[in-house]
Amino acid sequence: MTRNGEAGFSRRLPGKHSAAIAALAAASVLFSQAARADEGGVSFWLPGFFGSLAASPLQPGWSLTSIYYHTSVSAGADVAAAREFQLGRIPVNLTASVNASLQARADLGLLLPTYTFATPVFGGQLTVGAIGIYGRTSTSLAGSVTGALATPLGTLPFSRFDTISDSVTGFGDVFPIATLRWNNGVHNYMTYIVGDIPVGAYDSTRLSNIGIGHSAIDAGGGYTYLNPQTGHEFSGVLGFTYNFTNQSTQYQNGVDMHFDWGASQFLTKQFLVGAVGYVYQQVGCDTGAGNRVGCFKSQVVGAGPQVGFIIPLTTEVQGYVNLKSYWEFAHDNRPDGWNAWVTFVLSPAEQTPSTAPRRMIAK
Repeated sequence: MTRNGEAGFSRRLPGKHSAAIAALAAASVLFSQAARADEGGVSFWLPGFFGSLAASPLQPGWSLTSIYYHTSVSAGADVAAAREFQLGRIPVNLTASVNASLQARADLGLLLPTYTFATPVFGGQLTVGAIGIYGRTSTSLAGSVTGALATPLGTLPFSRFDTISDSVTGFGDVFPIATLRWNNGVHNYMTYIVGDIPVGAYDSTRLSNIGIGHSAIDAGGGYTYLNPQTGHEFSGVLGFTYNFTNQSTQYQNGVDMHFDWGASQFLTKQFLVGAVGYVYQQVGCDTGAGNRVGCFKSQVVGAGPQVGFIIPLTTEVQGYVNLKSYWEFAHDNRPDGWNAWVTFVLSPAEQTPSTAPRRMIAK
């Protein structure tokens, strides 16, 4: 690319306006009970929430993000046993071991309206919004439960084969979110906070849920390096989750730590390619009167490709499409598998300053 080409590219680089929220939302949020960790293998935080351009400045005004999300995961005896305890299928007086497996999949739609303020807040750019979810999850569990059952007459051997499956279609929890960003040349910084209002479809006696059954709050900070001259970009966001007690099960998930990252290269002013990934690690033990599986710390690592397309629509509105996928590995006490995202964003387009009128000079 010539130097003149680089200069033209830098003026249109989407990280400086509407596509920044697109890239953020392209790694946006989903908290599907069918697929994730902590109690019974389920956590509030979905790794991959933030991705490329997470800390980049946005164009002031309203934006609307819609996401289709699909995930397919499986788990072994550790998660299957936790789900058996959660469902109340293993009596308190039973000392049991579980040899089973769990399969889950989800197809969900997310809608995320946000508003970015033009007036600085603490010298930064404030964005607020909320995330809504609607979709379907399905889960199945199959395997054997063996152990010893304590009775007034003594200890009796126990053996059973379980085949359980169910599904649910409905709305998920509501997630209010706020971010604050600062820009200093190619360096961009951000902080965020997101919460869970547990109003989604949830039943502690059901394998499949869209809500998680308890409140949670997550906060952290991130950094984006974005060089408009070369099109190089890298982002990383570190955060921590505090979970409140699930009143239905009297179970409290431990504190979770997560690091989401994304790297991309703008090949043209409207097309990017790159990679995304995450590291999730539970750093606090699960607790509560309903906890029968002990500390149950979970972890998982994921990585995959991404592509993005900027679509000029009008002089005031711009579109953005992002496709990405993660493959998971290095998991513990947590289902793993793969997931795919298709994101479409409508946001304000960068306004080109009008040229000042030329003065008329009279002789």
